[in-house]
Amino acid sequence: MTGARPGDPTAHGGGGIAGFTVLYDAYCPVCRTARGWLEARDQLVPLSFVPAGSARARLLFPGLDHAATLRDITVVADTGEVYVGDGAWLACLWALADYRALADRLARPDLLPVARRIVKTASALRERYREPYYGGDDERSECADDRCG
Repeated sequence: MTGARPGDPTAHGGGGIAGFTVLYDAYCPVCRTARGWLEARDQLVPLSFVPAGSARARLLFPGLDHAATLRDITVVADTGEVYVGDGAWLACLWALADYRALADRLARPDLLPVARRIVKTASALRERYREPYYGGDDERSECADDRCG
């Protein structure tokens, strides 16, 4: 990466974050749209996407509460950090070439409440438009999303 500053977590050999895995709700049209938008942007930190609650997610991250990942977007850094909710959205923006400065601004104490309201609104839309799960390719175990019994 040209122009990387010393201490930049994305610098080659900097020992920082080299990639994020985004656990997203594959049954949510809002989440799928967000995934497409993120994938279409230039990434400073590569984003990979895995359906939340899937067998692959459970294999990759056995220590996570996978029912919780179905309720809130979750981002896992290759360094082990886990970001949930507004932190996850900010991590995704921070990974993008044209949105890192915005992520840094939104993470400031005076603007973080605004970011939280935006994430809360997105979560409400997700719940409203989420498609029912009837089985199939998702490989989620029964009741993985805590909606039964």
